Amino acid sequence: MPPEAPNSPLAGPVEEAATEPYLSLYRRFRPSRLSEIRGQPHVVQALRGAVAEGRVAHAYLFSGPRGTGKTSAARVLAKALNCANPTDGEPCGVCDSCVSIAQGTSLDVRELDAASNNGVDAMRDLVSHAALATPGQWKLYIVDEVHMLSTAAANALLKTLEEPPSHVVFVLATTDPQKVPLTVRSRTQHYEFRLLGAETLGQLVAWVRDQAKLDLDDEALALAVRRGRGSARDALSALDQMASSGSADGVRPELAELVDALCDEDASRALVSVASLVETGWSPQQLASEVVDDLRQAFLLALAPDLASTSGRERDRLSSQAERLGLARLVRAMEALGLAQVDMREAPDPRVVLEVTLVRLVRPDLDGAPEALAERVTRLEQSFATRESPVRRVAEPPSSPVTTVTGDRPVSDDPHTRPAIGAVRRQRAEQTARTVEQVPAPEAVPPAAPERPPPAPIESTAGSMPDRDALVEAWGDHLLRALPARAKALYSSGRFTAVDGSTAVFAVPGAGYLRRCEEVRPLVEQALSIHFGARVALRLVVDETGDGPVSTAAPTSGRQPEPDPSDLGDDDFDRDDPGEPLEVESLAHSRLLEAFPGAEEVPS
Repeated sequence: MPPEAPNSPLAGPVEEAATEPYLSLYRRFRPSRLSEIRGQPHVVQALRGAVAEGRVAHAYLFSGPRGTGKTSAARVLAKALNCANPTDGEPCGVCDSCVSIAQGTSLDVRELDAASNNGVDAMRDLVSHAALATPGQWKLYIVDEVHMLSTAAANALLKTLEEPPSHVVFVLATTDPQKVPLTVRSRTQHYEFRLLGAETLGQLVAWVRDQAKLDLDDEALALAVRRGRGSARDALSALDQMASSGSADGVRPELAELVDALCDEDASRALVSVASLVETGWSPQQLASEVVDDLRQAFLLALAPDLASTSGRERDRLSSQAERLGLARLVRAMEALGLAQVDMREAPDPRVVLEVTLVRLVRPDLDGAPEALAERVTRLEQSFATRESPVRRVAEPPSSPVTTVTGDRPVSDDPHTRPAIGAVRRQRAEQTARTVEQVPAPEAVPPAAPERPPPAPIESTAGSMPDRDALVEAWGDHLLRALPARAKALYSSGRFTAVDGSTAVFAVPGAGYLRRCEEVRPLVEQALSIHFGARVALRLVVDETGDGPVSTAAPTSGRQPEPDPSDLGDDDFDRDDPGEPLEVESLAHSRLLEAFPGAEEVPS
């Protein structure tokens, strides 16, 4: 058994003689009492009670991760059982038996490493010497890594393990209890040791630093805790290494630059950082493991800060990086690097695997995995959510798509941003409503009266009264399509027949149209007057010739006849979409050409 220093963690440091060899921190400050075993209260309470009440089992199985105190607990149990002056199940630490066990010279304790003594001959030798007496009251066999025993060796130990001599106690220790045969486990009391929490481990390394008078700051202690990952021995070894070198550079690589490159999505910086770290001696596998640890700490700081084992400037750095990366990218980065660690085991060049993984993390467009696609979709959603509302533009640089203004809404010639046909119709309807200076809507016009209502007043203008040809041209090109839906539907079936002074004669197909058209006549007069710059009155007559309006499109076979407006209600005209069956085919033709600039009609 390796020698153990007489100074316990509770008694404080003892000045070593100049001739004594240096002992590592985890050996110098190995627990010498059950109460000094940190992080295992369930084991300490059970063993102290068993020793104090004389109910010690003949065999124990201690299992748990490395560096959690399994072998130390077995040695302290041996001290407590053979101590001349035990107190509440604790050894005194000063009697001959305690001192000899601490120094590793006691005949009452025999340690066996099953990893190197896993054969049946070693177990037969142990069994043959088990019945021999020793100076102490109890004889303890500590078998470390018992899961390494061969099947034959385990079977050779079974009978003695089940019914050992009355003064013999077996303590079996293992880091993999699942590999211990059930026949062995069933003959023991099984105690599971746990990893030490960050707070418990931090208190331990701080206490050791003070007792050993090490010149290390709190950040070095936090780094030792992170390096330990719940193992007291690993944490104290890292602390010992930093005390010897005077810095933490040799304990773990400096990954701030590499993680910042992931945050900034800078592939070049990430590759340069990896190259620099590899040149200083860090392997790609070590780098991947340490980056995952950094990302995990950032992940914990984002979700459960109390679980993170960082402090000081390191904690602030990781918190900032977690905010910049976001939870989705953090999780994806940890998963990708974890898979990369598996791939590195069989890769000819592990560095290539690491570099490709980092580039895919900063360039999702190069990764076809579902997680990368989901990240790209998330970015698009965020960009749409934060996009500014469109601004009314009057002019654009020549390099950008031409944008015109219709009312208060921009209409772009860019085919990707061009509005739909329905949007164009609504925009033009709104423009007409503003152009006629808020003329009352058709719904607000009172029903037709026997007498013709006077037209709305129009400001006198300097223009002249247009002739019939000018009226027909302007009506087909501009005016009809700019009218509101109801007026457009009613007047699309009529035509201009003559001009009488300042009055234009407009013929409609029948008496039913005449009454309905009369209701919205002031609206049409306003549009005509504003367009020609002169007052244009309108007189409605019934078209006796039956010629109807002039159409620029060929008639469609099988077209349904237009209904008589006298049979239709107001709801049949008050539609949002003006392109209903009451419109003539020429109007639909012109609208299609307007909605798709540059289009040409191809004869069928």
